[in-house]
Amino acid sequence: MSPRRILVTSALPYANGPIHIGHLVEYIQTDIWVRFQKMMGNRCVYVCADDTHGTAIMIRARQEGRSEEALIAAMQEAHERDFAAFDIQFDNYGSTHSDENRQLCARFWQALRQQDLIVQRDVEQLFDPEAETFLADRFVRGTCPQCQATNQPGDNCSKCGSTYRPAELIDPRSTLSGAAPELRSAPHLFVQLEKLRDFLADWVANSGALQSETANYLAGHFLKDELRDWDISRPAPYFGFEIPDSPGNYWYVWFDAPIGYVASTQQWCQRNGESLEDWWQSDETEIHHFIGKDITYFHTLFWPGMLKAMGWSLPTKVHIHGFLTVDGEKMSKSTGTLVTAETYLQRLDPAYLRYFYATKLTPRVEDMDLGLEEFAEKVNSDLVGKVVNLASRTAKFAGKLGLSPEYPDDGGLFAQAAEAGDRIAEAYEECDYARAMRLIMELADRANPYVEHARPWELRKDPERQQELQDVCTVALNLFRQLAIYLAPVLPRLAQQCGELLGEPITRWQQSRTPLVGTPVAPFKHMLKRVQIEDLQQMIEDSKEQDTPEESTPAFADSDQPLKDEPLAEEITIDDFAKVDLRVARVVAAEHVPEANKLLKLTLSLGGEERRQVFAGIKAAYEPEQLVGRMVVMVANLKPRKMRFGLSEGMVAAAGPGKSEVFLLGIDDGAQPGQRVH
Repeated sequence: MSPRRILVTSALPYANGPIHIGHLVEYIQTDIWVRFQKMMGNRCVYVCADDTHGTAIMIRARQEGRSEEALIAAMQEAHERDFAAFDIQFDNYGSTHSDENRQLCARFWQALRQQDLIVQRDVEQLFDPEAETFLADRFVRGTCPQCQATNQPGDNCSKCGSTYRPAELIDPRSTLSGAAPELRSAPHLFVQLEKLRDFLADWVANSGALQSETANYLAGHFLKDELRDWDISRPAPYFGFEIPDSPGNYWYVWFDAPIGYVASTQQWCQRNGESLEDWWQSDETEIHHFIGKDITYFHTLFWPGMLKAMGWSLPTKVHIHGFLTVDGEKMSKSTGTLVTAETYLQRLDPAYLRYFYATKLTPRVEDMDLGLEEFAEKVNSDLVGKVVNLASRTAKFAGKLGLSPEYPDDGGLFAQAAEAGDRIAEAYEECDYARAMRLIMELADRANPYVEHARPWELRKDPERQQELQDVCTVALNLFRQLAIYLAPVLPRLAQQCGELLGEPITRWQQSRTPLVGTPVAPFKHMLKRVQIEDLQQMIEDSKEQDTPEESTPAFADSDQPLKDEPLAEEITIDDFAKVDLRVARVVAAEHVPEANKLLKLTLSLGGEERRQVFAGIKAAYEPEQLVGRMVVMVANLKPRKMRFGLSEGMVAAAGPGKSEVFLLGIDDGAQPGQRVH
């Protein structure tokens, strides 16, 4: 059977905030499926990108005094760092603000125009008179006009799933200012989805791309009535791509976001000498989208309609998952249950979350709960107590002996586990990870009594039973290796550790069918430790929004030591001072310089596209991630200095005696990058 060619996407994370554990449900789910496909020998490419356009980005950049480009660059760096920390491995991670995406948007737009699917008409849109901007859907909250659920966003209801225009909300409010928005008229462009009704109804019912509950939901809620035109443009001011044949109007974020899948694929193709047509215009390629249930409408009606207009391949499967709750409650900053990836990583191993999610994920559109006690119990019982236990109790005895030259009689344990591989693979293929984990743990439950009964810790004391000890260790470590192979899509680091222990990397599913014999065993290294419930509880505490304390008048106790240690310099004139061009700058990137003990490499923005690279001796005092987004004072007209690490184009101003006691000078709110310090 020839390998399958599979293109896989996850929904694009929005570049307006950090990744949190709710987001990670989807990316972990997708990564597991992709890793499994690659282990099966299939050609599987996983692409994603940051979703970067919209009013939200524009408003935040304005509030933070930096360009939208600087904001989305910093956020993408943070997103990619968090994904990598959780072993989520993309073949390409792009941005919807790329040249490739702009060009592809124009191609899609032209196809829609040519098929007479675009219509223009004036729309009364909500406008915030205080923020002086038209309001994107996410900046409006109100009561759903269909089910009367309160506090719903401006485009679709999270309770009943209805879609609507923001102006249709009952008692809408701007989330930017709290003001009651005004209705103002502006021209908008629409895609006439009703013209694609017959195609969409047939695709939803008969393509096999959707879970049955999703197909039934679409047929009963949307396709039973006339499909509403899709508002696909936004008037200025707006951060995005201006529509070429409609100056002053911009493609709405939901137009260019799914096209971002194609743009990210194109970037991968360009880097690997591939053809985009082979991946988006070929019957030989499967296209799999992984999404949350809140964006079902966009991926099952709008997106297939756009692809149909282009004459491109339609999704083979849209895998839809539910929401995450924590201890039975909706995630919330106030309760600490909206845990960012960064906060989680400060307390816990990412492998724990990957495994826990795998035990919960099924092919159905179901919500899942992260119960703290259940989380600790599953990790400690399954991973530490059953899986790693097999290796930790035997590998240290096998180090001097190695594996037996022939595989011993184990009562059929290895053969049974090898046979189970097909059922486990079937569960992975169907995205039924919960069933796969149950099957794997059943194998672990058979393997552990073998070790308990053989008692290798006693065999090692008897010089005459060393062959028996070697045989027991050979069986136990091969059973552990089978579990590591089956868990490799979920726990890639454990698979790597197993490969290092037994001298053969885990790369293929079929490795589970053949035992290792006659090879050395490396010294055992710690793999996974037990979860402490206190760490989980502290993670929740760390995530709670802190109340701002009441302001009070501070008591100052300034030391005179700095002047004693470093007396004031000679007087200068105002003309001397004027020669130094001090400017406000924003740190848009910061990184360690591996070859230097004291330096951090900073990229500073002076506003617009003006960038300066500066090497600053502040490594002992600051971590790079602390600096990104921070305003600093820089000497902008200092003659560039060539260093062995690169060119330093200025200095940042700091105080303190040096080493770890370095304090960057602060800038009050309101100052903008590029402004001169007088």
